[in-house]
Amino acid sequence: MSASNSLSPAGERVGVRGEAQWTLVRSLPIALLSIAFATLGSILYPPTNWIPADVPPVAFIEALIRWDAGWYGEIAQNGYWIKPGEQSPVAFFPLYPLLIRAVTWLGLNRWVAAVTVSFLCAMAGLWVFARWAKQLSPNVWQSAFWLLALYPFAEYLYGVVYSDALFLVLAVGAFYALERDRPVVATLLGALACACRPVAPAVVVGLLVRSLERRWVKGDGFRLTDFLPALAGLGLLAWMTFLQLRFDDPLAFAHVQGVPGWDQPPGWHAWLKLYWFDTMFPKVDPAVGLRLGGHALVTVLALVLVIPTFKRLGVGYGLFTLLVVGIPAVSSKDFQGLGRYVIAAFPLFLTLALLLERRPVLRRGVFVVFALTLGALAIALGAGAYVA
Repeated sequence: MSASNSLSPAGERVGVRGEAQWTLVRSLPIALLSIAFATLGSILYPPTNWIPADVPPVAFIEALIRWDAGWYGEIAQNGYWIKPGEQSPVAFFPLYPLLIRAVTWLGLNRWVAAVTVSFLCAMAGLWVFARWAKQLSPNVWQSAFWLLALYPFAEYLYGVVYSDALFLVLAVGAFYALERDRPVVATLLGALACACRPVAPAVVVGLLVRSLERRWVKGDGFRLTDFLPALAGLGLLAWMTFLQLRFDDPLAFAHVQGVPGWDQPPGWHAWLKLYWFDTMFPKVDPAVGLRLGGHALVTVLALVLVIPTFKRLGVGYGLFTLLVVGIPAVSSKDFQGLGRYVIAAFPLFLTLALLLERRPVLRRGVFVVFALTLGALAIALGAGAYVA
């Protein structure tokens, strides 16, 4: 009997409390430093992009409200609408702005509510990730935690008004519940994750395959509850039903991507990344080249890591990461944002930790590079740069 299985309920509670403290002590300084660097960037290079009039005049809050944050704030305040041929909020899934609106009922300003939601979800997400990683690999879970917490684009977890932190805690929570033989909880969290980001197929396929895979490895017959995670897709179905009833278009979130300004209609131009090649060659502005080239590189590296994920973590996690990275990689015209989207492919960080397990020097080097780049991107985001 393993040590973890021999713990009494009281002993297990102590272990959970200790892991929570371990995670908080390490993640909180990273989060606060990331916010501090973003604030520094905002002070040194005041951004010229639009800042809502009701943003509190607090430096660190202003620094965390950039780009798509405006859309989430708009939805939280005014709901959804469509103007044909123009950018509209239906491109953004509903759970995050709905949660922001719910927090405003406590009397908070919508932007303070949004920052609070993102920050708390980040802390919860990193803790659940640590629990999940330890469940699967007790020897390297701490390294996996550091890789995720210091990941350069993890800046978007730490209070930034984007939905990445919420999706992380829901997705990791769903898989962790599944590993703990709680399929109902896994399905519920998976459904919420599907209402949060447009990678719902990855969540449904990943959870369902992992559920069946675990049963197959145990050598037992399949149970009806093993198929329960397929119902996680109800989160996406609910969103599509709302769009159908309200705007007579269940795929409005996809169709609006092709309007001027976003210019990402589905088709060969996007699938073959012709826009990316046209922008990068034969000559490109260095800042643009660094940004788009960096996102493309991260995409390739993430897809490479999917291969050992199949071998080391199983088919369920392999398919989940493949789809989480692959869906935006295929649909994006220029890889923009893919660095941030990799956060959702959280099993890749455990895979990377396993690959670095016997390479301590290289592992420390990766930590240092991640940390330095995280600080640089935080400053850039605070300065209003289009980071991801």
